Amino acid sequence: MVRHPNRRALQTDASTEVLCADALAPASLAPAMAGIDTAYYLIHSMGDPGTFEEKDREAAINFSRAAKAGGVKRIIYLGGLGNEADGLSDHLRSRQEIGVLLRQSGVQVLEFRASIVIGAGSLSFEMIRSLVERLPVMITPRWVSVAAQPIYIEDLLNYLAAALMDTGGESRTYEIGGADQVSYAGLMRAYATCRGLHLRMLPVPLLTPHLSSLWLGLVTPLYARVGRRLIEGVLYPTVVRDHTAEDTFAVKPVGIDAAVRKALETEDRAFAAEGWYDAIATGGPSARGMRLIDSRSVHLPVSPTHLFEPVNRIGGDTGWYAWNGLWKLRGFLDRLVGGVGMRKTPRSGDQLKKGDTIDFWRVEVIDANRRLRLRAEMKLPGHAWLEFEVAGTETSSRLRQTAMFDPVGFWGRAYWWCLYPLHALIFRGMLKGIAKSVKSGPMGRRKP
Repeated sequence: MVRHPNRRALQTDASTEVLCADALAPASLAPAMAGIDTAYYLIHSMGDPGTFEEKDREAAINFSRAAKAGGVKRIIYLGGLGNEADGLSDHLRSRQEIGVLLRQSGVQVLEFRASIVIGAGSLSFEMIRSLVERLPVMITPRWVSVAAQPIYIEDLLNYLAAALMDTGGESRTYEIGGADQVSYAGLMRAYATCRGLHLRMLPVPLLTPHLSSLWLGLVTPLYARVGRRLIEGVLYPTVVRDHTAEDTFAVKPVGIDAAVRKALETEDRAFAAEGWYDAIATGGPSARGMRLIDSRSVHLPVSPTHLFEPVNRIGGDTGWYAWNGLWKLRGFLDRLVGGVGMRKTPRSGDQLKKGDTIDFWRVEVIDANRRLRLRAEMKLPGHAWLEFEVAGTETSSRLRQTAMFDPVGFWGRAYWWCLYPLHALIFRGMLKGIAKSVKSGPMGRRKP
């Protein structure tokens, strides 16, 4: 169930139906509840302007009433972990209040209370990794020593899926968490270790939640609106005290080190599997999560097969179609610091294959006449890729060139932005050179 019609693109196969409804518009909910046995409630409005508590109350009441009227048998709700005796922030108190409001409808409610979710998109996890990646030295207030019990996203999903088999008919509340209890500082260190970063923390006694949120908004603008609410939430422990969930469900959550490693590996695989061009703008620098991207394209009146030919010949004896001297200089400097330099490794025949080396790059993805992705193997403060994607018809094609950099820490980001003017010059020249070789070559002169 989504609010905006353009989100219907999420429907990717016949087993999933995507429909529009809004929990703040009661009349829209009845069609969504028709024929539904179990409804998952994953709604909150912390990122919206204004007072989020009242919106959350209204949404929960509307949703639970519509569920009751539509004959829904069960609501599975994901809330927030915390204990009243330890104190609760406004956000955590609101999360637990929503569970109460859902139960008042009379529908069975299975409420799962979780701490930080380790996975892409989790606000708390994204906040922590943004701080670790962007700051070489971190001033840490007292809240970084507060205990939490982070849970890996797949373990959380396993709990939510296992709840479908509950046939008790009674509402229950489960506290869930990972195998480890750690402070926020411990979570930051675990993330830094996984990324190969050396984290320096300078504790200070006076840094209020308000000042922390202003500082957070300055360092990571994405969290300027929700920063204070997030900080207020981490002032109180969020650890599992009731272990009923462990005895009820066959889920064995992993510890913090494995959770961070798995989250980053899963994100890398998902990013590698999709076409980067689906989520980025062309013509300049942009960002996708922590990754920095530069993409540009050119259209030519030739078929995709003809346009891909110079891409297939790139590097080695052919060169890089522009600024070859700078490419050789980069290889020489890489060799000086112990890198692979400009290797003279032969290719496997005329057609590139996965695993082939091209100077200081390696072929990671190759789809004949359509797509080539190269992974850099030179010494870098991060990980770099260069991709070429061709699409079109027999008479017109587009070549999109995308450079992507996953910086490691502050110095990785500094490397990208300091060299971006030079890289933009080189990549623009490369794209123009490829286009020129198509126009001047025998294939470029053929009538479509």
